[in-house]
Amino acid sequence: MTTTYYPPSDTAPVEPAPVARRWPPSSRLTERLSLAGLLMTAAVLYVWDLGASGDANDFYAAAVQAGTKSWKAFFFGSFDSANAITVDKPPASLWPMELSGRIFGFSSWSMLVPQAIEGVLAVWLLYATVRRWFGAKVGLLAGFLFALTPVAVLMFRFNNPDALMVLLLVLATYCVTRALEVASTRWLLHAGLAMGFAFLAKGLQPFTVLPALGLAYLVAAPTSLRRRLLQLLGAGVGVLVGAGWWLLTVQLTPAADRPYIGGSGDNSALGLAFGYNGISRLTGGSQGGGPGGGGGFDGSTGIGRMFNALNGGQIAWLLPAALAAIVALLFVSRRAARTDRTRAAAIVWGGWLLVTAGVLSFAGGIIHTYYTIELAPAIAALVAVGAATLWRLRANGIARAVLAAALLGSAAWAYALLHRSAGWHPEVAGIVSAAAVVGAVLLLVPAHRSRLVGAGAIVAGVVALAAGPAAYAIETAGTPHTGSTPSAGPTVASAGFGAGGLGGAGGRPTGGFPGASSAEGGSGTLPGGGGFPGGSLPGAPTGNGSSTGTGSASGQVGPSGTSPTGQLPTRGSSGTGPGGAGGSTASSALVALLKKTSTTWAAATVGSQQAAPLELASGKAVIAIGGFSGTDDAPTLAQFEKLVQEGKVRYFVAGGGVGGGAGGAGSGAAAQITSWVEQHYTSSTVGGTTVYDLTEAAS
Repeated sequence: MTTTYYPPSDTAPVEPAPVARRWPPSSRLTERLSLAGLLMTAAVLYVWDLGASGDANDFYAAAVQAGTKSWKAFFFGSFDSANAITVDKPPASLWPMELSGRIFGFSSWSMLVPQAIEGVLAVWLLYATVRRWFGAKVGLLAGFLFALTPVAVLMFRFNNPDALMVLLLVLATYCVTRALEVASTRWLLHAGLAMGFAFLAKGLQPFTVLPALGLAYLVAAPTSLRRRLLQLLGAGVGVLVGAGWWLLTVQLTPAADRPYIGGSGDNSALGLAFGYNGISRLTGGSQGGGPGGGGGFDGSTGIGRMFNALNGGQIAWLLPAALAAIVALLFVSRRAARTDRTRAAAIVWGGWLLVTAGVLSFAGGIIHTYYTIELAPAIAALVAVGAATLWRLRANGIARAVLAAALLGSAAWAYALLHRSAGWHPEVAGIVSAAAVVGAVLLLVPAHRSRLVGAGAIVAGVVALAAGPAAYAIETAGTPHTGSTPSAGPTVASAGFGAGGLGGAGGRPTGGFPGASSAEGGSGTLPGGGGFPGGSLPGAPTGNGSSTGTGSASGQVGPSGTSPTGQLPTRGSSGTGPGGAGGSTASSALVALLKKTSTTWAAATVGSQQAAPLELASGKAVIAIGGFSGTDDAPTLAQFEKLVQEGKVRYFVAGGGVGGGAGGAGSGAAAQITSWVEQHYTSSTVGGTTVYDLTEAAS
């Protein structure tokens, strides 16, 4: 029975769309068991052999370790426990890992399990959100497709900020869904607070979802236009409160009493958010603490970027089906009332997908493949809701034909993605193809003919849609991932939509790290290129490094490589010795030397990627001069000289540079400090690394 709702100031009644029927009471146990099975599946994928990834991204691991030692480092997101400089993101994503480390002791498991828990919670929240309007079965399908998305499996097993960001985005969407049902101001404020906190996880990136949530409420909330606008204004205040309390605290804290805000360029949280992590990501220009420029990490800009050899296997399995679902949902609801929930869902999830995918596809700055996890909830929800909506209309031959065509198209695309991994489990492609053909044939059978036929069509359709991403997900869960540019799934050769867009060449381009300056990737060209004054890493140990993952530069994401001639680490361990591109290790002799120190900072070195393995192995604070990129003027030469004179820094470890990568000594203050140390102190070699004792002046 549907009741008529009379908005406070509308002159005519509004008929809301009926609430989707839930399973009858006799089936509630089945629903609960199905949900438990879904969450258990997600938990196994996200926790299985989690410790194999070790410190994962050691840049963030060092910050987590620091936060377990110092509450000040915890609050500000400091890279080191003595609070010289912060990481180049707001700190919220570090807090769950740091709290876990304080309770259980810092380790790989205590750091990564909170990420896995965030993933399971995100799956549960997506299920709950979709279930409210479309029923438990549709919610289960959405949660299942989301849980199996390869890039989601990767990020919920890793220590980058994306896991918490996605959880908070799904939470905000759940709150907006609740608000849309009864025009609730309270739920809308909760959504604003969740979005604001998502900003504290990863800056401006989560705000690509805001337009969709705001538009859906403006269009579909069952109340007057004036009240809708006022409520959205209040939600905007909620966003400001959710993010602003930390920003305001940082801004009001004297610079001398807190760490330098890494990556900001001006030692401000706003500079970090709107410069380096904001405008430069979109335009590719130099903003804040490091150089801009994009390309290379996930292919050239353009409409084909999400489908190319780098991104396709991460996120694009069901992307064509999700785009088709937007069209189908809007068409089905074209004559419905303003408050229709099918249209509202299309606006929420479709707007989320289109805006976010558009930003990631055309942004000229540094965009990494794992950023695409932000698309995963929207894709899963759209496919589940779109399929369920057309299934309810299957008495219509056109609806059955659209379902069959969408299934065959998705299977064909999955077949193409699977063939980018030559020789990798070819039976998966066979399963996808066979299930799609069977499902399409059964879908074309009129609905009244047989319930068994309908059940067979559902099973075959789910297998065809999920087999490809599930295979990639299992591969991802069984592979250790370290370094700063992880990638899900097996080795992938260029095919189809290339890195240059439609039909371009896939894989990673040659020429090294292209202009990156974020924690997720290196920066500048490699030895002898821009930003690297030298051609080698002074005093660094030699060797090619080791890798069990992917990352080559010549049209294929290859099986190994950390060479500074174009190979980029994406999976496995990459780099040896200080200054490696993530996943590197420090020599035992150097670590033993640092452990003996009693100064505030055991050492200083250029770039946090060189400092991270030293800090993690020794447990001592290490100054990452210049932050991740090596380009922040933190500390300045005068500040560093004062610290040395006060006896607060014992050693200077040579090497490092922009992005913490190979060669050089950074730029600006980092170069000045390096030159000053070389002129005034005597060097020695420890474990193959050049080290200066800052208590012994040169003769």
